[in-house]
Amino acid sequence: MGKKTQFFIKIFMIILGSVIMAVNINTLTNSGGLLPGGFTGVTLLLQEIILNKFGVKIPFSTFIWIMNIVPAIVCYKYVGKKFTIYSCVVIVLASLLTDIIPSYTFTNDILLCAIFGGILNGIAMSCFLQVGATSGGTDFIAMFISHKTGKDAWNFILMGNVVVLLIAGILFGWNKALYSIIYQYASTQVLNILYKKYQKTTVLIITQKHEEVYQVIHQVSNHGATVFNGKGCYNNSDKKLLYTVISSAEENDVIKAIRKVDPDSFINCLETKNLYGKFFFRPTE
Repeated sequence: MGKKTQFFIKIFMIILGSVIMAVNINTLTNSGGLLPGGFTGVTLLLQEIILNKFGVKIPFSTFIWIMNIVPAIVCYKYVGKKFTIYSCVVIVLASLLTDIIPSYTFTNDILLCAIFGGILNGIAMSCFLQVGATSGGTDFIAMFISHKTGKDAWNFILMGNVVVLLIAGILFGWNKALYSIIYQYASTQVLNILYKKYQKTTVLIITQKHEEVYQVIHQVSNHGATVFNGKGCYNNSDKKLLYTVISSAEENDVIKAIRKVDPDSFINCLETKNLYGKFFFRPTE
């Protein structure tokens, strides 16, 4: 895939995710009076406070841009320059679309708004992450933590957002705050399913072409492998067992490459919860 094609795909995914996020805020999120958590939730909360107290509606984009300045600087320095620039494009585009797109009520059922609003929010965020961007705010923080630790940080961000929502519940009432926790949980679970860069998969391959298999594993994922000698009990033939751990996001590409060089290989993929030692992650640009 050429660089121009990759660039247009990135722009398309950024626009698509921004539209989904803006529509979601102006329909399901607003219809249920939900606070999505993160900087978006804080922005909506501040808008509501100022509107109720002073009768003035401050544009969504004004708050979100100001709050993202410091996290953007940190990510630019420690995570990746292109990643931060694309994320800033997302922040500007999504916030402007939120101000422009008119509100619409699909349903007044708060539980439906929480569940499907959270799902749409997770889909929008995964659109950004798949092409090396994010929606900013706590997503910047999550990517910084993941970059430093090599672990998926979305559940930690969920816990932080729950604390914020509990504070909102104390100040403004528990009903919508608790529904907002459901919204945030649904969003986080969708992200865990769709975005797998910091999740890991253990791959065990039984093959008679261990050199060729190792080469394609290294080419596709830049990971090494360990070879064990074995014997097939069914036909009493000598076999090789390759053991490797790769990013879950690369699993399908690695399996396809292995099957191409050895269609008779036997492959077992296992979810890896904890891994200690050096592990290569492709750098975020």
